[in-house]
Amino acid sequence: MIGLLIVDDHPVVRDGLRGMFIGDDRFAVLGEAGDGAEALALVRTVDPDVVLMDLRMPGMDGVTAIKELHKRGSRARVLVLTTYDTDADVLPAIKAGATGYLLKDASRQDLFRAVEAAHRGESVLSPAIAGRLMGNLRSPAPKEPLSQRELEVLALIARGNSNKEAAGQLFISEATVKTHLLHAYAKLGVRDRAAAVAVAFERGLL
Repeated sequence: MIGLLIVDDHPVVRDGLRGMFIGDDRFAVLGEAGDGAEALALVRTVDPDVVLMDLRMPGMDGVTAIKELHKRGSRARVLVLTTYDTDADVLPAIKAGATGYLLKDASRQDLFRAVEAAHRGESVLSPAIAGRLMGNLRSPAPKEPLSQRELEVLALIARGNSNKEAAGQLFISEATVKTHLLHAYAKLGVRDRAAAVAVAFERGLL
């Protein structure tokens, strides 16, 4: 029997997942948590085999909790179960140590199979996530560094400025800002501004 810890900030989601798993004698729900900090405390107490972890939660988020579990040497496998499929969500979670990444539109049987696979230590990815990662791997590596202007635009975007606001601060047109962003996306191998900012921070560019 696989011991589970369910981590999600929405009680209705936790209730639904618990109801799914307690009806199957292959699984035992050992506990539930509403954020990452509560999850860390419960992992120490109930020692689950698999943690079903949401990502965006108030307080401690999922990625931070995964990193902390890895740092503590927890034996629990973490299967991310979330609605978010952007590069900015997927890559940090996998790098933090998640065994798998599943979207909440997965069927009951797919979820059961993913939990069993994660328990065995096998990597589990939803088809959409696998396709995104394969696309990233197939993308050619950037051949040139970001220009100073592209870094300036990214830095302003990272602070929450819109294209129009960034243009005003740099005394350039909004179209020029968009062009710089598109060039930065191509060089960083990403598709959107959130992912560009995340990768830029990871590489120490910002």
